[in-house]
Amino acid sequence: QVQLVESGGDLVQPGGSLRLSCAASGSIFSIDAMGWYRQAPGKQRELVARIASDGSTNYADSVKGRFTISRDNAKNTVYLQMSSLKPEDTAVYYCHVGVIYSGGGYTAYWGQGTQVTVSS
Repeated sequence: QVQLVESGGDLVQPGGSLRLSCAASGSIFSIDAMGWYRQAPGKQRELVARIASDGSTNYADSVKGRFTISRDNAKNTVYLQMSSLKPEDTAVYYCHVGVIYSGGGYTAYWGQGTQVTVSS
């Protein structure tokens, strides 16, 4: 059993910054890849950033140069540092974490979502 708890979403002005965090707890042996997705009103959920277990990263073109994904394996936590925020970044942000259990099982989990609103 694994729970993901997201935090950090807020209302900010254009050009502002936020840092989202997602902490996993429970019966975890190790964590594979982690990612952040977002879903804006009327749109499908899209991948924003992904970080593999070796630290390699991928970003959506729309956020390259502005967002940074990182992970703290000791804390089973993934972060998304967001800078130079734009109104089009407004969405509910969800973390996605692949969990490896001690018995060899694997399950991917979604966080509950955290609202990011960028508006003047």
